Amino acid sequence: MTVDISQTRGDGGPSTPMTNVREALLGGKTFRSLSEQKLSPREERFERARMTSGFILAPAIAIIFALIPLDLTYQQHMLAAVLLGVIVLWITEPVPIPIGGLLGVGVVVVLGIVPAADAVGPFGSSTIFTFIGAFILAQAMLQHGIAQRLALTVLSLPGVGKSVYRVIIAFGLITCVLSAFVSNTATVAMLMPTALGILAVIAELLQSRGIVKPDFDPLRLRVGAALLLMLAYGASVGGLLTPVGSPPNLIGRGLIEEATGEKISFGQWMAVALPICVAMFIVLAVVLLLLNKPEIRKIEGVEEYVKKELAELGPVSRAEKNTLFAFGLTVLLWLLPAFAALFAGTDSAIYEFLDSRLDEGIVAVIGASLLFILPVDWKRREPTLTWSQAAKIDWGTIILFGCGIIFGSLLADTGLAETIGTGFADTLGVTSMLTITIVSVILAILISETTSNTAAAAVIVPIVIPLCQAAGIDPFVPAMAATFAASFGFMLPVSTPQNAIVYGTGAVPITKMIRTGFTFDIAGAILIIVLAPVMISVVGLGQ
Repeated sequence: MTVDISQTRGDGGPSTPMTNVREALLGGKTFRSLSEQKLSPREERFERARMTSGFILAPAIAIIFALIPLDLTYQQHMLAAVLLGVIVLWITEPVPIPIGGLLGVGVVVVLGIVPAADAVGPFGSSTIFTFIGAFILAQAMLQHGIAQRLALTVLSLPGVGKSVYRVIIAFGLITCVLSAFVSNTATVAMLMPTALGILAVIAELLQSRGIVKPDFDPLRLRVGAALLLMLAYGASVGGLLTPVGSPPNLIGRGLIEEATGEKISFGQWMAVALPICVAMFIVLAVVLLLLNKPEIRKIEGVEEYVKKELAELGPVSRAEKNTLFAFGLTVLLWLLPAFAALFAGTDSAIYEFLDSRLDEGIVAVIGASLLFILPVDWKRREPTLTWSQAAKIDWGTIILFGCGIIFGSLLADTGLAETIGTGFADTLGVTSMLTITIVSVILAILISETTSNTAAAAVIVPIVIPLCQAAGIDPFVPAMAATFAASFGFMLPVSTPQNAIVYGTGAVPITKMIRTGFTFDIAGAILIIVLAPVMISVVGLGQ
């Protein structure tokens, strides 16, 4: 459908200018990071004050705590002081969050808390390689436009493009599935142009039918807020589904495995997370459409737009086929031990063989390596992914993940974790699994709202585990619940990168994000508290 948006008409008469919908929605506002956004004076003052305070508060709190006489060993006392300083750096962000972690690791060694080799040892863990391999695979998907093709293919299904409600739900499903294996931020960035293109078609339809004023602001449509919030929130929900779906998942899983000595397989994680994801997606669909009820239900033009975009993509390229092969093989190998356990049992020889050989980190780097082997053009020796393209992965998140594992390991090795846990148990009087789980989930969500979800997991999980151990409670339920909750920051643009991306389009007012996000924070907390214990018990973890 094509609408002549240069004309003027409607109740305002011929003198009323018509809004140029496509210029407003597609004028280069996509892919902006939070630092590139135009903040209001109040937001700018708050961010400047928050960052500046970190330069003063972080060292001051660490030094003051280190000077307070406590009944702790030198190692425990100094580690606690350094960790407090790092937490302040993570919350206030005077320096990038990964750098805050690295500073803490450096200070730990300089103060003689542990030798350098012990401090940086966790950087060699298998989980780090899981992250690197998964990020390289995701980079290939981003490089070759696979997410956009998938989205357009789903939207081209019969009947989907004729209903606003179906389009929004379809976008949510696509985002959930992709973000289970690809970075939440990358998923939203890849799908944003398609979402804004469809929103432009809907806005033009509203304009041509006279449903809105001739000079309306397309950035203030309820349908736009619903579509883009579904994109951001759907990524957060889908990211829970697999261990590689979100950085907090791998951080939490690594800390739990180290504390308990029990491995959480790829399949076990999915089995626990799937009901939470499904339930939360249903809540997302219902609440989003109720709080941001679209101005129109039946639409025209979207199907034509989708077909046009698909045609411009052309046939599936060799690079896309190679990427899908490498990605599919990696996921299959990740899940193979779980399938063997399901059909042959965990005591079977086939399961023991696959479980011992198909380490997730090794599988990830093998899958990623295929991208540099499978050719796009053999004569030119052109691989599916070049190293310069692969080097663009989010190394900061990988560094932050390693720092989180380091501090979790140090907490356990120095005995500080046990001391903290005993102190919390005695002070708070929390002795039941339910109470600890509720406190853990609420704290994780609150911290996730004000800083990154990765930092939230790195801060909360190392505290939850010793708290459980001091109370004589299996840490699996509270620690996994806290890990899930760390990804459920929905209220503010700073809560997650994907929130920042959709807020940066200008189509999601801050009031709508806060109101909708607050509802989802509560719903998410309830679902995690109720479903996580049940599914962990069903899967048999921690027993």
